[in-house]
Amino acid sequence: MEVGEKVCRKEDLPLVKEDGVREYLGKQIHTSMGPDGMHPRVLRELADVMAMTLSIIFERSWRRGEVPEDWRKVIVTPVFRKGKKEDAGNYRPVSLTSVPGKVMEQLSLGVISKHVEEKKVIGSGQHGFTKGKSCLTNLIAFYDGMTGWVDEGRAVDVVYLDFSKQCAPGVSTGSSLIQHIHKLPG
Repeated sequence: MEVGEKVCRKEDLPLVKEDGVREYLGKQIHTSMGPDGMHPRVLRELADVMAMTLSIIFERSWRRGEVPEDWRKVIVTPVFRKGKKEDAGNYRPVSLTSVPGKVMEQLSLGVISKHVEEKKVIGSGQHGFTKGKSCLTNLIAFYDGMTGWVDEGRAVDVVYLDFSKQCAPGVSTGSSLIQHIHKLPG
């Protein structure tokens, strides 16, 4: 750690509150059963009874940095997206995990998100994986910036790279992409 950074101690980590667990158990009704075979409705119906026990398990897991082994088991199911059903690339994997594991994941996400927001860890220019922002908001911000520069009479050049698809035959990494660009005529 750099000088001046606060060291996070275990005592500083948040406690997993029973009420928070009860609330998340009520939200998990529309999820699928995981490999443990426990239906989400069972946990919802028993939320008042299970919340305290699960909050203790979640707290210990949080403090130790370990997830119970049964909650790490996953059933991966291919889900068709679009195109020809014969093409394996037209499927995306969906992982079915245990409902208590999903609840713990949501509680952890809430704590991490709150920390990131309060400490302003992510800058305002970050759009991906940010609540309330998307590719569209990124495009609008970019367009607004570029049109502002054009209005000021500044020269603007734009290069668009789509890394979701293979850019060119034989090009697979960023460094080889740069080498490929240098070889282009002109």
